[in-house]
Amino acid sequence: MQFKDIIGQQDTKKQLVEMVNRNRLSHALFFLGKEGTGALPLAMAFAQYILCENKTEGESCGNCPSCKKASGLVHPDIHFSFPVIPKKPGDKPISSDYLPEFREFIKGFPYGNVYDWLQSIQAENKQGNITTEECNDIFRKLSLKSYEGEYKILIQWMPEYLGNSGNKLLKLIEEPPEKTLFILVAENEEKVLGTILSRTQLVKVPMLDNQQVAAALEQKAGLSADEALQLAALSGGNYREAIQLSSHNGEDWQSYLRDWLNAVMQGNNIQLVKWIDEVAKLGRENQKQFLYYFNHLLGQSIRLRILGTENFPISEKDKDFALRINKIASVSQQEVIVEELDKAAYYIERNANAKMLFHALSIKLRYIIKQKSLILAG
Repeated sequence: MQFKDIIGQQDTKKQLVEMVNRNRLSHALFFLGKEGTGALPLAMAFAQYILCENKTEGESCGNCPSCKKASGLVHPDIHFSFPVIPKKPGDKPISSDYLPEFREFIKGFPYGNVYDWLQSIQAENKQGNITTEECNDIFRKLSLKSYEGEYKILIQWMPEYLGNSGNKLLKLIEEPPEKTLFILVAENEEKVLGTILSRTQLVKVPMLDNQQVAAALEQKAGLSADEALQLAALSGGNYREAIQLSSHNGEDWQSYLRDWLNAVMQGNNIQLVKWIDEVAKLGRENQKQFLYYFNHLLGQSIRLRILGTENFPISEKDKDFALRINKIASVSQQEVIVEELDKAAYYIERNANAKMLFHALSIKLRYIIKQKSLILAG
């Protein structure tokens, strides 16, 4: 994987390249980036750059034997550690047991999260872990001399799953063998052992902006500029979420929303019951996506009030609908609706009955919009 394959993150790429070029490479780096920022593929591109035999200005060559092995995730000097599950009762699994599956996962979904990874290996409800046995295996791997490159590199994804077993790595991280590099890639530093954090150099991987996500969706997912911008705004800088949304892009959420609001505003209970029956058949994930879309559109409506139609990037389709929402609901009313939608999404996630939930939500919307009441604000 090369830096050019990573969406955005130009400042972080430059920082990493300068570390190598100025010989200021710390022995332990802590890549901290929220889901969908590309922290893991960025770490992989960095490892490939370090071991590349013919570096160009700020990029690995992509053609030398080292680059080809690194891009295939088979370089003998780049080791991986990540959460795994027992394949059968009594097993003490380590990451090496799952390397073929991990390679396929990264090649197919480099911006996937740990939930995607665990589901790809049929974890179902099993909890992934980075175990004591894994830590022992890391000791064994890093005690060996490098096979080909100058460095031995360990990329540990989601050290949040280490638990107390991570204390076994403290001495190794603090005083590693010569030319050994640890790259820990995490989403939530609060869940990582403080004793490990204190021994690493922090590399922050910021959220992507909407334009970067939209450009990637156009290039990689083949979406139109308008569709890409709409989904990018919905994703909030999370490329993984944007990809998930694009898989549901065939659903016309705006049409669903228009029918719902019309039934609510007109007090058409027959049409409303019919609409609720249709939405109940969509399934939990689609119901959540619909609520997220409505929530997103309300946010756009409020921003349009403040920034105006000329100074705010939004798809034409969404802009027209957002302006219509501004005509029927004030900012304070929209804020109350946002709260109710957040609650509804929370309950759907916990398997609430969809018909009952959307029926109750429709009644609340009618009070908030039609009767212009804010009695639900509390």
